[in-house]
Amino acid sequence: MNDWVYVESHYSMKPTRYDLKHPISRAFFLVLGFVSVTNLSFAQTSLAPQVSQFKLANGLTVIVQPDKRAPTAVHMLWLRVGSMDEVDGTSGVAHVLEHMMFKGTPTLKTGEFSRQVAALGGRENAFTSKDYTGYFQQIPSNRLEDVMRLEADRFGNSQWADAEFAKEIEVVKEERRMRTEDSPRAQMGEALNATIYTASPYRRPIVGWMSDLDAMTPQDARAFYQRWYVPANAAVVVAGDVDVGQVKLWAEKYYGVIPMRAVPERKPRLEPLQAGIKRFDFKAQADQAYIAMAYKVPGLKAETLLNADSAPDDALALTVLAAVLDGYAGARLDKAMTQGDNAIANSAGAYNGLMGRGPQLFFLDGAPVKDKTVAQVEAALREQIALIAKNGVSEAELNRVKTQWVASEVYKLDSVMNQARELGSYWVQGMPVDAGARLIAKLRLVTSAQVQAVATTYFGDDQLTVGVLVPQPIDKTRKPRMAPTGARH
Repeated sequence: MNDWVYVESHYSMKPTRYDLKHPISRAFFLVLGFVSVTNLSFAQTSLAPQVSQFKLANGLTVIVQPDKRAPTAVHMLWLRVGSMDEVDGTSGVAHVLEHMMFKGTPTLKTGEFSRQVAALGGRENAFTSKDYTGYFQQIPSNRLEDVMRLEADRFGNSQWADAEFAKEIEVVKEERRMRTEDSPRAQMGEALNATIYTASPYRRPIVGWMSDLDAMTPQDARAFYQRWYVPANAAVVVAGDVDVGQVKLWAEKYYGVIPMRAVPERKPRLEPLQAGIKRFDFKAQADQAYIAMAYKVPGLKAETLLNADSAPDDALALTVLAAVLDGYAGARLDKAMTQGDNAIANSAGAYNGLMGRGPQLFFLDGAPVKDKTVAQVEAALREQIALIAKNGVSEAELNRVKTQWVASEVYKLDSVMNQARELGSYWVQGMPVDAGARLIAKLRLVTSAQVQAVATTYFGDDQLTVGVLVPQPIDKTRKPRMAPTGARH
């Protein structure tokens, strides 16, 4: 039940979901290798990025991470705008605009951007989340100037005909049908977010409500572009075999000429205090029941990382708690709920939203085995939290999740794409460029007592929303939906 960002994959025609919003918490679930705990200090030092960051006169931020190991470079444009910046009635417009950005400029015809990047030997795409929108190209490093010129032109001069919008909005609608309406859990996830939040714009789906997509106009997307696609609301991130001075010159040449405009004022839209458990059933055609439990929890604060003397905050301890529960094969939920003759669940998971521009959640979820119920799964999930609240976690468990975290920080350096993604994500959240190294330093300080404390503090029913997927008979005559054709995304 995570906040997923949609990225059309270059390796498959099938869209893939990536959780880009929380790059560090993602580490717990991606890495199964280990390094010695005694190497933590070394890793903390060696992972500190040699990053340069500066601003152009028009307010655009430029972040450069040199990595000379291979003759390749990644160029990314990040906008601090996502679905949370939409207003009711135009949900999905941030994602629709991402599609329309491939439709041309005064000097580029529709589709020409992608064709030129391919001709340079590169690959490119884009992504939209609740918090941000991003565009990227990976190219031979000697073609970096070419993609900087192309992206700056698109950023500053995007335009499209109404007929192009009419075609592309149908592609987006079909994406919604495939990704959400054909997936019972995705449907329930939408209902869960809409139930959790009262005031927060996180209540709306990234892809948008179908009625809003039906009513959307070309001018809605153009207005969103004019409002939010301004230099002071953007960052260019370059990683790879590049020279910082040269990147700065190209950034000033191509991006620096885009006129300065003010970033619109953002209203706070704070979520009111929840006053009691929220619970709902969601009926959908499915072959298995499912339960998701979402607790409102604090997110990581930038000042926690900026103050080297401060203790790890609760968001970091909650992320460690999630990893202890579900960070590796044989972790607590796996062992207690899915293994052996007395297993009650086919799957059981835990996830903490470490950081974001809006409010964060801690998720527990599971699907019961045959002859078991979602009520039993819910009770078992609650029991595992209660055990940690009572007894804490062992040093062995803490060491295991810490070493996995450090290992992931080491392994990610093999990819210039990952380096650029994390730098862009940190910028969006207002974090320092060396947030990864600072997070490791804070991680080393998390104790069993702190994990026990957050397990005691944040799992009361007044902070909880529970959604239950109630399976309905499946229509066996329904044909599988085909992917949309004839469009860029």
